[in-house]
Amino acid sequence: MRVLTRSRSRALAAASRGRGEGLAALPSGTAAAGAAAAAGAAGAEGRQSHKPVKRPWKRLRVAYEASNGEEGARAEPFWVPAWEPPDWQRQLANIRTMRSQKDAPVDQLGAEHCFDTSVPPKVQRYQVLLSLMLSSQTKDQVTAGAMKRLRARGLTVDRILQTDDSTLGQLIYPVGFWRSKVKFIKQTSAILQQHYDGDIPASVAELVALPGVGPKMAHLAMAVAWGSVSGIAVDTHVHRIANRLGWTKKATKSPEKTREALEEWLPRELWGEINGLLVGFGQQTCLPVHPRCQACLNRALCPAAQGF
Repeated sequence: MRVLTRSRSRALAAASRGRGEGLAALPSGTAAAGAAAAAGAAGAEGRQSHKPVKRPWKRLRVAYEASNGEEGARAEPFWVPAWEPPDWQRQLANIRTMRSQKDAPVDQLGAEHCFDTSVPPKVQRYQVLLSLMLSSQTKDQVTAGAMKRLRARGLTVDRILQTDDSTLGQLIYPVGFWRSKVKFIKQTSAILQQHYDGDIPASVAELVALPGVGPKMAHLAMAVAWGSVSGIAVDTHVHRIANRLGWTKKATKSPEKTREALEEWLPRELWGEINGLLVGFGQQTCLPVHPRCQACLNRALCPAAQGF
């Protein structure tokens, strides 16, 4: 069969999505996989995206020409995004190449590495959530150090609620905004004890309702703790890089607006991969100040490279 279409570039883009590589599944022996399995049916129920994005798709008709002397042709519809960045697939391939060594701080110290694999799955999920709450405006190395100190005392909902604020502050210092995080951790832990039997919610809507938990943390918690990709987790790195590469139709002013813009066109099978990929790229190459454009494979494809 030979595909004939007036929108050949769109058809090629749509076909490439079928070959897109998503985030690789964790081995069954890992803690994250164990946490997802332990969630069971309860974890699968009620999961929903935080303010789900309505994706503006076009409907095209593609004519298939018979290749074996068959007469006639048929047309079938398929859906493509109304807009997408012109060079995003080449840019993404280059970033994957630059990130192939997996040696950025996020690769060793991210949320999926900060929990105790020897504790029950419910406690693992709680530790994942706390590591994400601590990580806001904080370097991965500092977050990992705070989590290590907390785990050394036994990091459970009950233990945190038994710890006075002063001691908790000393344990998590010097994470960013540590005083506010002491308050949020205590409030969230109390809610989890009272309403979730010490576990964490299994939906984005319930997660963002917890004190100190934002959309990025919620989507990462769903992915790491529950094994479910609910949306794109956008932090300052992803927000900055997406705008520099021209991956938003217009400039966005907040990570949440960037998430909405990305989810309008980026194939869903890539949502789970994009956070870790771009965070590490932002830590090593596309720095906030003085980005290393000369060492970047996208220097000829990046609209922002000319300004540095």
